[in-house]
Amino acid sequence: MTSTTQDKTAIRNAATVIALRDRMDDPHVLMGQRGAKAAFMPNKFVFPGGAVDAADAAVPLARPLPAVCAERLLEDSAENLAHALAAAAIRELWEETGLILGQPGAWQGEVPSDWAGFADRGYVPAAHPLQFVFRAITPPGRPRRFDARFFLVDAEEIAGDLDDFSEACDELSHLQWVPLNEARHFDLPFITEVVLAEIAARTQDREPPHSVPFFRNDDEESLFLRLNGTRPPQ
Repeated sequence: MTSTTQDKTAIRNAATVIALRDRMDDPHVLMGQRGAKAAFMPNKFVFPGGAVDAADAAVPLARPLPAVCAERLLEDSAENLAHALAAAAIRELWEETGLILGQPGAWQGEVPSDWAGFADRGYVPAAHPLQFVFRAITPPGRPRRFDARFFLVDAEEIAGDLDDFSEACDELSHLQWVPLNEARHFDLPFITEVVLAEIAARTQDREPPHSVPFFRNDDEESLFLRLNGTRPPQ
């Protein structure tokens, strides 16, 4: 959920969730359509996701991200955002689809307002099913710019009815499980098409990747790098 006090011209950290269903036999991904009046990517079909809020770093996680994912998130980053990004991913999935990624349990302390419905259902967010699979920075010249980390999650890890979007906010319409081999027929942002190709290559592999593609768009140039513990000379 984007704060109205943020500088809209700055590059904001963001988390996106690619929920993959029936991955072994008939893979589908969860997508929805952004509104026609949205400032960022209007009318496009996208994965659930959004900017990291300041409060995300303090949200309790029943279990953390896989260690290899946390390590990759540290690369080319000025601070350790692994916890905040994981919490943002789970929050955005909840807000935009009404789906819960968590474990049964009680929250310790006060529940943030964004998480009230989540907590009321008896769950604490859990990040261990999230796999960091892609990173991309929005190119210059766009009305909004994000440093987005894409997280893959197997739909089997989501609690409840996968087809019940009744608790979703109105940010995404036409929420649906799209056959992976048909997704490119939708009106997609360019980077979503790139990410879909990466996901298609990972459907049969349940392990988090040790090497993560990074599409870095700086003001001077665009680079396609890989986050894997080593970096080419700059």
